[in-house]
Amino acid sequence: MAHEALPFSPMSDVTFTSVAKRYGDTTVIDDLNLHINDHELMVLVGPSGCGKSTALRMIAGLEDISGGTIAIGGRVVNDVAPKDRDIAMVFQSYALYPHMTARENLEFGLRMRGVARDEMRRRVDDAAEILGIASLLDRRPKDLSGGQRQRVAVGRAIVRKPAVFLFDEPLSNLDAKLRVQMRAEITRLQQALGTTSVYVTHDQVEAMTMGHRITVLRDGKIQQIGTPGEVYDHPANVFVAQFIGMPPMNLLRGSVAESLSGGARNVIAGVRPEHLRLGDGIPAVIDMVEPVGHETIVYATAGEEKLVAIFDPHEAPRAGERVSFSVDPARVHLFDAQTEMALR
Repeated sequence: MAHEALPFSPMSDVTFTSVAKRYGDTTVIDDLNLHINDHELMVLVGPSGCGKSTALRMIAGLEDISGGTIAIGGRVVNDVAPKDRDIAMVFQSYALYPHMTARENLEFGLRMRGVARDEMRRRVDDAAEILGIASLLDRRPKDLSGGQRQRVAVGRAIVRKPAVFLFDEPLSNLDAKLRVQMRAEITRLQQALGTTSVYVTHDQVEAMTMGHRITVLRDGKIQQIGTPGEVYDHPANVFVAQFIGMPPMNLLRGSVAESLSGGARNVIAGVRPEHLRLGDGIPAVIDMVEPVGHETIVYATAGEEKLVAIFDPHEAPRAGERVSFSVDPARVHLFDAQTEMALR
């Protein structure tokens, strides 16, 4: 594969400094400070309405910012037109021209920029080879599957040779099997090309499997930035603990003794479903058992609390059983009951 034929900008980090976005009296993003490293794939993840797509569109110049600065490769781009920001964006809708062939769709942006015909053909052929769509270049979008259309959309971004790729939920229109396949392909592509990439999704599985680092957003504010392992193993607060991980972390309210004062501190104890085991500890009744192939998800009631546990299919208890759950204390996450911040 001719990856060397598609060189990219040598310096293309992205920096948000005190960025805000407001629509009238409504604040969508508030004081966003984030540095995305050169060559990094950063995933912005969070629930609908958290500001992740707005942040992406501000990098692209499709949304004006209400305060602060955005820099690409050290250059502040607040007042730079989208076409001059050296970015390429891939949308969930593919946004292909239906009357054009795949090749013509790939060439369109280059033609608008006056790229020479031989150079344009070379770039398109290289991108098509990388994406495995060389045999599809004469087809129109209506003759392509969803996955093939998405490859063409990604190819259109590649041929631009941008400093930064921006992905706005590009896989949400694909079926589950194809999403998994395209996740792997986009990750492989980013690693091969080394282009700084910002990827927006509400799907925490996509975030965990694709990102070098993850930025978790809620209500326009950063909740945590870290590698997938850091965010999963050391969630900064209750929101991150429940948002990252499927099924979500179990949360139990209680108190712990404070050795110095002799008093007690109200806490929220968090335990991931895979860390609950059968043994002496928390008495519970199994409400429902859900086999999902390689594992079994078990739903239980412990007093007034609901618990979820994950078991090997051959070791899972049955619905109606009375059991006790144990957990390694080292696997328990503690959060302050009032602030919901992690207690380190």
